[in-house]
Amino acid sequence: MPVFDSAGMAGRGIEMTRLGDRWRVTRPWPPRLRPFLHSYAGYWEAAASPFRVRLVPTGRAVVVISLGEPFAQVRRLGDAGPNRQVTGSLVVGLEDGPRVCDHPGGQEAIRLELTPLGAYRLFAVPMRELTNRVVELGDVLGPEAGVLVEQLAATTDWGARFDLLDLALAARLERGPDPAPEVRQAWRLLCRAGGAIPVGRLAADVGWSQGYLIRRFTEQIGLTPKMSARVLRFHRAVRLLTGDGANLAEVTAVCGYYDQAHLNREFRALAGTTPGLLAGARVAEGAVPL
Repeated sequence: MPVFDSAGMAGRGIEMTRLGDRWRVTRPWPPRLRPFLHSYAGYWEAAASPFRVRLVPTGRAVVVISLGEPFAQVRRLGDAGPNRQVTGSLVVGLEDGPRVCDHPGGQEAIRLELTPLGAYRLFAVPMRELTNRVVELGDVLGPEAGVLVEQLAATTDWGARFDLLDLALAARLERGPDPAPEVRQAWRLLCRAGGAIPVGRLAADVGWSQGYLIRRFTEQIGLTPKMSARVLRFHRAVRLLTGDGANLAEVTAVCGYYDQAHLNREFRALAGTTPGLLAGARVAEGAVPL
């Protein structure tokens, strides 16, 4: 069991929350990082125990900086082919289907969820190259990633860890590529509508042809506008279904599905399960315990 230095944590705004056998460590991230992040938290286990989770699409990219035991396996659900094993810290691009992750226990990590355009700026690669893929952090960020992971692992103070990571993220984001204003606007419109907006209307609103919008959007977001709309609509439906007093018929109508059969098909395609089963699970940061 790791022992952490808690001196000065309260002054640094550090909060620790116990989630079963795991602790979640957070603090508010700096204003300069907020446009690019959805979540930012450290995790460590009070008692090492193996676990498995299913990750469902969220419309976000993920970075996991492993400071303890890494995941044993990260694979697409139903994929029987050979998997390239990720042995340490990893990057997950935007996805259009579920993924299963197995961990042997002894987790200690920092997990970031990035907006697609934040990921495009941080990674400085076409996001389509990461779609439905899990790769080593160093394959994306280069040798500096290994140095950062070593520095983070060398300290047991979470405030100092977050300080180091904040500086590294800010420096890389500052020199990263700027997304096209039209892509940024199209993504904003999609998010605001919960995915319920036709691609033709998006193209008209940003002043591009549909074909050109699809090419540039896929390069900088990772999914096509149509698939992004499906994922955002699904993610909104999951949030509503897992809330108190959720009603399946109301969620179907609010999220713009034709009927409950349409909703069921989308949940099967994107999550590999039914709305009822997903609503009954505890979904945290796109992860469903298995």
